[in-house]
Amino acid sequence: MSKTQSKSSGSPYTEDWLPIENIQNGMILLRNREQVSGVKIAPRNIFILDPQSQDNVITALKNFYNMIDFEFWLVVADRPVDISVYMSQLQLLYNDTTSPALRKIIMQDIDKGNTFINNNIVDTEYYILFKERDVDKIQKRIRLLINGLAGCGLNASQTSNDDLRVILENFLNGGNTTEFGTVMPL
Repeated sequence: MSKTQSKSSGSPYTEDWLPIENIQNGMILLRNREQVSGVKIAPRNIFILDPQSQDNVITALKNFYNMIDFEFWLVVADRPVDISVYMSQLQLLYNDTTSPALRKIIMQDIDKGNTFINNNIVDTEYYILFKERDVDKIQKRIRLLINGLAGCGLNASQTSNDDLRVILENFLNGGNTTEFGTVMPL
């Protein structure tokens, strides 16, 4: 069996069967010169709105999706929540506080933060992705998506390299975080 055959079938290495060359400028560059990009949608809980406003958002989203004239994917990805800076600030505040009542409240927040850390709490993120070769078309589509979602009352921005890595990690690892660079004993 040649090296080419082992890469296309039966290789134990993920990078051998994924058609990804690189991630840069908010795009996944594929081997066939196509690029995957899109927008990240800021979450919004429409169910706290009055029923009429909820209906307006849903109707606007239906119209928006029907307006899209290219193939796209709706992707939901979980991203681990990093509250380490917040936890450090709480610890400093706790150390500087002398009032027993305030120390108790701060300790409750620290305990709650530790619960988040110990239970692997994640943020859910929403994306619309598409595949295209032409960079001008990509930028046009991104503007179309951002403006269309704004018309629905949703904020969106072009995907970042980090966003795309999180999406791939979720896909490849079933949402489990990996620790690159660590050596694991067999």
